[in-house]
Amino acid sequence: MKGGIAAGRQETAAPLAIELRGISKAFGTVQANKDISIQVAKGTIHGIIGENGAGKSTLMSILYGFYKADSGDILINGTPTTIPDSQAAIRAGIGMVFQHFKLVQNFSVLENVILGAEDGALLRPSLAKARKVLADLAREYELEVHPDAVIEELSVGHQQRVEILKALYRHADILILDEPTGVLTPAEADHLFRILRNLKEQGKTVVLITHKLREIMEITDTVSVMRRGEMTATVRTAETSPEQLAELMVGRKVLLHVPKGTAKPGRRVLEIKDLRVRDVDGVERLKGIDLSIRAGEILGIAGVAGNGQTELLQVLGGITQGTGTVILNDKSLDLTGKSSDGQSRRRDGISHVPEDRQHLGMIMDFTAWENVAFGYHNDPAYQKNRWLMDNGAILEDTKGKMERFDVRPPIPTLQAKSFSGGNQQKIILAREIERNPDLLLVGQPTRGVDIGAIEFIHKRIVALRDSGKAVLLVSVELDEIMSLSDRIAVMFDGHLMGIGPAESATQVGLGCLMAGLGGADTRAMSGWDISAAADEQRLSTGTRG
Repeated sequence: MKGGIAAGRQETAAPLAIELRGISKAFGTVQANKDISIQVAKGTIHGIIGENGAGKSTLMSILYGFYKADSGDILINGTPTTIPDSQAAIRAGIGMVFQHFKLVQNFSVLENVILGAEDGALLRPSLAKARKVLADLAREYELEVHPDAVIEELSVGHQQRVEILKALYRHADILILDEPTGVLTPAEADHLFRILRNLKEQGKTVVLITHKLREIMEITDTVSVMRRGEMTATVRTAETSPEQLAELMVGRKVLLHVPKGTAKPGRRVLEIKDLRVRDVDGVERLKGIDLSIRAGEILGIAGVAGNGQTELLQVLGGITQGTGTVILNDKSLDLTGKSSDGQSRRRDGISHVPEDRQHLGMIMDFTAWENVAFGYHNDPAYQKNRWLMDNGAILEDTKGKMERFDVRPPIPTLQAKSFSGGNQQKIILAREIERNPDLLLVGQPTRGVDIGAIEFIHKRIVALRDSGKAVLLVSVELDEIMSLSDRIAVMFDGHLMGIGPAESATQVGLGCLMAGLGGADTRAMSGWDISAAADEQRLSTGTRG
């Protein structure tokens, strides 16, 4: 492979910020890291990619002091360094920004930054010092955030800036970011990349853990690929491609974009009018949603997590109650009464792949065949008689589903928790898709799923559409929404901000709508119906269109 070099034999003229030699780590019989060697040059952005379970997070946790390697050596700036805990990592100049932020929600930005790094018993001098340092850092790295703002009132993008400021305040020269764009809008991700470039220009070293190949290609100088606990290659980003990286990750060629013909929409399957949902605290999460889906099309719902997408799936799936009108195949669905549950929805022709597979999609301590029967245990094919289920029939049905959906290992008697995330998702998809639903609700279909399994899952969703079924797809992955959808709707703060054809959607335009804004970029998307609320929000915030 052009640009590829064997792990452990990387030649680099630049001084090294990090060098790991022969790192191994096992958890019981599971070998998480096996004889890994890697070199990260100073002042570069170095990506680390790999499938789930490849050992990326374990390796970085060793570097940050969360785990102790069974063998191997760590060198920081050329010096052998022992890192028994995170405090030692911080002293060595290493900072880490986790996928799930470590911030105290009711503390201010300043209070979070100095937490654990106070200069003494009196907080006032520490706060005064931090205020000045933050102002300097903000100017230098485009990390603007109000020092007195309370964390819970900040956007996710600004909270991430606070995490980076925390690390820089502690004099980190090496910054590790774990899946940093998972909850960001495209505009926030672009701003993060500007921050990372600024850090690089100032001589900082950035290690980026991500599964998004587009981000690797856009922002990194060098990328290391891991597979099954081993380092398979380190390559210069400019001399590789997403397709080559995917093949290195999986060990075979992978289709990054599933071929999809033109949709042939048929009759209207679902129509929603003025749909509203309140949570247990009485807060309105859906605020008058109107949309429809036809047979033979995929409608993708784009938006940053927490803007009503979950409530939309749950009220349609019978998990949550709401008000308004939902018509499925010309029949009004009950949104508040006894027949507003999941069983009734299945009888009406709706299948649901929930966003949280481990809490709503499966019972992890139960076997695969028991999970396949959940929700469908009254199926006559699963019944011996009125009182007893035919476990043998369910086992045989599960075997067939596992074979058709390439579940590994194909063992129906294995507990759900023993399967990888991707194989858990395949079991749920097999259960729901093979019920031949009129409408499939699918939330975050590839969250935490290996790239090889992503290809398979996308193919099955497209095949369901091509068989004349309607699909409502919710995903925080904008690439996934744009690749799979025939039409796209964007949600923000419980409102539908716009809806239109996927072919004319742009990342910039969708990003504006995801942030609750209208403007020229959204109006440029031909065929789109943009909510008046988008332009009202833009004007109220003073954002230019």
